[in-house]
Amino acid sequence: MSLIGGRWKGEILFQLMDHGMLRFAEMQRLIPGISQKMLTRQLRALEHDGLVRRLVYPQVPPKVEYSLTDTGRTLQPVLTALRDWGKDHGAPRVGKILSAENPLSGETPNPE
Repeated sequence: MSLIGGRWKGEILFQLMDHGMLRFAEMQRLIPGISQKMLTRQLRALEHDGLVRRLVYPQVPPKVEYSLTDTGRTLQPVLTALRDWGKDHGAPRVGKILSAENPLSGETPNPE
């Protein structure tokens, strides 16, 4: 899970799944709220883990494009299933489910 865990990695992977190849600025526009520093850090981690390919064109100004590797593309069914599950269960309901299943949360289950 550490390969795709965290707040931003899933969103980056979804954008690359949906668009194929993206430049850094395009990705930053598509992912509201992510800082340049965080996007750089997450892309480097995904590249290091072999999920994202970074292609640098030798020109001025530099042109860099990101895309999924073959390994990254194998995550598509898993990520799509997670996205669909999230749409079906929404954050408020997930919160209720988690608190009901976690006796250490200090919350009492609310039967519906």
